[in-house]
Amino acid sequence: MILITGDMRARLLANGAADTETDHVPVVKLFNPVGAATWLLTELDADHDTLFGLCDLGFGFPELGSVSLAELQAVKGPLGLGIERDLSFKARFPLSVYAEAARLAGHITEAERLLRQAAATLKIPTSELPPDEAERPR
Repeated sequence: MILITGDMRARLLANGAADTETDHVPVVKLFNPVGAATWLLTELDADHDTLFGLCDLGFGFPELGSVSLAELQAVKGPLGLGIERDLSFKARFPLSVYAEAARLAGHITEAERLLRQAAATLKIPTSELPPDEAERPR
């Protein structure tokens, strides 16, 4: 599987070249299909290998940090399975909100309640948040 598409690579590079104080929305979610590791990535350095984002190796302590794209691509688990991209992931909050929610949960989460609680803890105005999934028309 292609972990980072051309469009994603361009957005990650643009984020990496932007102001370092910017709280980017994650561009891609990668995961280990046979383990607990998950990555929400927001930036790619000019070296085209160093990714930055929220990293959760499954030990209960997710943290912001960097990871090598080449190393992720080289991972081969049981039955030769490698790291995969979550094709259905659509980031709705800035990385700081996902990081705070992960701190509360002990793992990366997409639970709406925890993400909104994290946004409130970070004092992000509700006017800057996406509509609540439960309130969106279907």
